Amino acid sequence: MKTCSLYGFISALAGAFLALVLYFLGFHSDVTKMATAQWVGGLGGTLIIVVCITLGVRARRAEVPAAEGFGYGRALGAGAMVSLVLALLSAVFNYAYLAFIDPGYPDVMIQYKMDQLQAKGISGAQLEQAEKYTRMLMNPVPATIITLVYLFILGFIISLIVAIFLKRPAPANPPSL
Repeated sequence: MKTCSLYGFISALAGAFLALVLYFLGFHSDVTKMATAQWVGGLGGTLIIVVCITLGVRARRAEVPAAEGFGYGRALGAGAMVSLVLALLSAVFNYAYLAFIDPGYPDVMIQYKMDQLQAKGISGAQLEQAEKYTRMLMNPVPATIITLVYLFILGFIISLIVAIFLKRPAPANPPSL
């Protein structure tokens, strides 16, 4: 549990650092830079999660004696624990970011989304409805809940894949004492 928590913490910390770098470089305050910010943040964040889950499962496997198996279920459980800690801590950071660090971020994101919809030819009542819905989801509490659920599901899916490669079957012949 301690190992999984450590790697979940590292993953959340690295994700928060990435978000703050994008913030300080001005990518979260300019609508024209938002596409780049989403691409860099999405790719970088996913890469951070994959690396931290992989390292966390490997570290947990190293803690289990070689005489014991570290099957798919145990590997998946370790990855899921890393994902849970990551999701919880990232949700806390996300709330703090939206509520205190950059409260103007939702307005920039809403404008970016509305520009995308207008480019697709959506206008009038549909655009107003989309803006209302997007504005509701970009408030700190709903955005935090979405972050929590999304990151846990993403981490769990990554854990499903990582566990395939990092499982270790029990030895066929247990070592004699």
